[in-house]
Amino acid sequence: MLELTLDLLKAKLTVWKGCDLAKTANAVLGEGNPNAKVIFIGEAPGQKEDELRRPFVGAAGQFLNELLASIGLTREDVYISNVVKFRPPGNRDPEPIEKEQCMPWLMLEIALIKPRVIVTLGRHSLGHFFPQKTITETHGKPQKLTDSLTVFPIYHPAAALHNGNLRASLMSDFRALGEFLKNLEVGKIDN
Repeated sequence: MLELTLDLLKAKLTVWKGCDLAKTANAVLGEGNPNAKVIFIGEAPGQKEDELRRPFVGAAGQFLNELLASIGLTREDVYISNVVKFRPPGNRDPEPIEKEQCMPWLMLEIALIKPRVIVTLGRHSLGHFFPQKTITETHGKPQKLTDSLTVFPIYHPAAALHNGNLRASLMSDFRALGEFLKNLEVGKIDN
C-alpha cells in the first residue's frame, strides 16, 4: 500500500472530478515546505493560479511574498494552500458546496504537514475553523484550535490590494504574526 504524500495527493487531485469547478478549471493543490510549522490558507485559486496550477502566484501572491519577507520568512519556509482547489468562474466567491467538496483535500494537506499554526487568509478560510467568528473581530488575534494547533486569522492580501484601508491592518497583523511565531519558537507560547 502506498504511503500518502503531498505528491501523491496532487496527482489524485488532478484527476478528481468531485467538485463542479473541476469541469472548468485546473486543480491547484498547495505547495511549499512539507515540514512547515505554518500553513497559510486562502479561499480559492485566481486566474493566474489556474493557469500555472500553483497557489498565490498572482498579485495577491506577490504581496503575500512581501508580507512573508517582512517577518523573515519565504515561501520555502511555509506551506500555502486554499480551501477550494479550483478557480471559481470570474473569481467569484466560492459557494458553500464547493468549499464542502474540496475540504477533505485541505484536511489531508494539514494532516500530512502537521503544522503548529494555520494562518487563515480571509473570511472563507477562517469560516471553516471558526464558523461563528468574523474576520473583522478576529484578525491579528491567535485562536486556539487544539492543544497543539493555533489559527491566526488575517485579512486576505487581495482584500488589501482592493481596499487600501485594509493595508495597514494587514501589515500590523503580519507584525503580530511574526511576534507570535518568534515567541512560539523560543517556547514562550504553550502551543
